[in-house]
Amino acid sequence: MHILQVSPRVPFPLHDGGAIGIYNITKGLLDAGHRVTMLAINTPKHHQPADVLAHLGPNFRLVTVDVDTSLKPLKALQNLLLSKAPYNVERFINSKVLDVLIGLLQTENFEVIQYEGTFVAWYNEWLYSEELFPEKTVTVLRAHNIEYVIWERLAAGKKNLLKRWYLTHLAARMRSFEEEYLGFFDAIAAITEEDIIRLKELGCPEPIALIPAAVEMGSFQPDPSQPPQPRTVFMIGSLNWLPNLEGLDWLLREVWPAIHAELPELELHVAGVAPPGHLTSRPRGQDNVFIHGFVESAAAFMRQYDLMLVPLLSGGGMRVKIIEGMALGKCILSTGIGAEGIAVRDGHDIVLRDTAAAWQQALRDYYHGRLPVAALGAEAARTAAEVYDNRRVTQRFEALYAQVGAGRPAAAG
Repeated sequence: MHILQVSPRVPFPLHDGGAIGIYNITKGLLDAGHRVTMLAINTPKHHQPADVLAHLGPNFRLVTVDVDTSLKPLKALQNLLLSKAPYNVERFINSKVLDVLIGLLQTENFEVIQYEGTFVAWYNEWLYSEELFPEKTVTVLRAHNIEYVIWERLAAGKKNLLKRWYLTHLAARMRSFEEEYLGFFDAIAAITEEDIIRLKELGCPEPIALIPAAVEMGSFQPDPSQPPQPRTVFMIGSLNWLPNLEGLDWLLREVWPAIHAELPELELHVAGVAPPGHLTSRPRGQDNVFIHGFVESAAAFMRQYDLMLVPLLSGGGMRVKIIEGMALGKCILSTGIGAEGIAVRDGHDIVLRDTAAAWQQALRDYYHGRLPVAALGAEAARTAAEVYDNRRVTQRFEALYAQVGAGRPAAAG
């Protein structure tokens, strides 16, 4: 098949879950023998040269359109007062992208158009409204997140009443937007069972397929010759993504001070792109906390340290970094929200705790050797290989395409 991916970013380099989630889909489809054209919005935050994905081979083509998606307070206020689309979606709506998309559809034949998430879903709705869809082309939305859930959870954690009001308002507008566009797709590929429930609550028509995030297993394998440093815990994730930053701040505020006082030799290592000033300004090693910032190789960083931490309090979708840690055979301590949608069981292949006191006890158990780190990590690696290998996930996409490939239902609305 010839598949057109419409993406809100160029998914490279592979330094965060957003890039990894899109890139692995592309690579899996190419490895399965399909052709892929990717139309990607080239944003200032993730700007890349046109040849950055040339290594994917001759069956792949990247088409980029530069769009300034930077946050602008005045435009955000205008959006709040005048626009129907939420501001965090409106930033990705651009006539240049639309012109290129129309040109691709007029000059090439695609069996599938796959939209990578909420921020590009508007383009599909517009094409339907203008009756510009070619015949025999099916449309699929990859729901990387149910976006309104992220903003609802962030709002619930805010003590500042103005911030809480704004985030609650944004979540409500995002929910209305998501309700509207879902009916314009032939199929939805959801990442978790929880997201399928939410999609159905929004009135999403069938089919909705469960297709989890994937990992290139060859890049994330344990290395017995490089044992991790003892008495070390680590966290890795983009620190310009609000749920990650919120979780780390909670860990440093509510969990770590008492644990450091009690277990002064325990080290916390944190990696992630764009750490904010209040993290980079703290002296390296203060309270045995080491902020590494950006690291070139997530796998190499994760291999160095022992217990993986995922202190997530909000967010949606699936944490790709957890699956990567599982593939590496890491024992992982996570909140329930952090591990949401991942096929794990507390005490079998992960440790799930939700309160500061419970996290502190788990860290004590780890420090004193009462946590079966090796056994939990081995089961995590087994789960990752059985469920999240990219080849298995690609087969699910192919099955979904085949399910809707016989024809496209009439446009919703």
